[in-house]
Amino acid sequence: MLKILQNLDRRWIFLTMFVAVSVPLIMGTTFPETPSDQVLAVFDAVDNLPDGSNIVMALDYDPASAGELQPMASAFTRHCALKKHNIYFMTLWPQGINMIQGSIDILNDEYPETYKGKYGTKYVNLGFRAGNEGVIKLVVEDLKKSYTTDIHGTNLDNIPLTKNLKNIQQVDLLANVSAGYPGSQEWVLYGSSPFDIPTVVGCTGVQAPIMLPYIPDQLTGILAAIKGAAEYEQAIINHYPDLAENPKAKEGLIRMGPQLVAHVLLISLIVLGNVIYFMERRQGTA
Repeated sequence: MLKILQNLDRRWIFLTMFVAVSVPLIMGTTFPETPSDQVLAVFDAVDNLPDGSNIVMALDYDPASAGELQPMASAFTRHCALKKHNIYFMTLWPQGINMIQGSIDILNDEYPETYKGKYGTKYVNLGFRAGNEGVIKLVVEDLKKSYTTDIHGTNLDNIPLTKNLKNIQQVDLLANVSAGYPGSQEWVLYGSSPFDIPTVVGCTGVQAPIMLPYIPDQLTGILAAIKGAAEYEQAIINHYPDLAENPKAKEGLIRMGPQLVAHVLLISLIVLGNVIYFMERRQGTA
């Protein structure tokens, strides 16, 4: 056995890793997640609001980061829909327009009784505005200095949700999903911090260490990378069990399955390599 392992073609290891990743992915294998305190803080920030509260959902990312961030945005959208919240979509990234449309499709397809045909009364798409943090500085003081119309060109004074909205200080929660600049840090520095706007964010793994110092004063909670998305999905399913029947609501959980199997395999291979080394050393052939 030792001789076989010593002369094992490395391509077998590559094939084993391929199988370890692909099989759980194809089968949609999930494993239970235990939501962290930070994730539960995000869940509570959305869930503890009265039904029909006003939420700004700023989706600042593009398709390149969608694999990591789309499950967060989808989970935010479903959670808000379960609470029948009013949603104001906006983005500081031009590519974010398509990301917003994905969330709007969830509202119309999965929660038609609450949102389908309710554009302007239950949700509104403000679209993209150029200017990075300059847009944030405007919308926190006077929304209509930056946005005079929605994405369809309709004047905000003619839309019920925005007719009497002076600025986003009036909303109950700001939820931002960000892949970088401009994004979560800018919303904290120019929005939640100076104006005490309750804020939760979802961000990429490399962004998370930058955002952690803002918790709990400027930020209520944070979803970090696909792990945070999976934990948030689990928290929502724990409180709304019917959602477990919707495979689309377990996007993050499904993506965590292959990672867990691959990590277990990698650790096993490291342990096996060390066992082989010590056996060779014992035989004087190391």
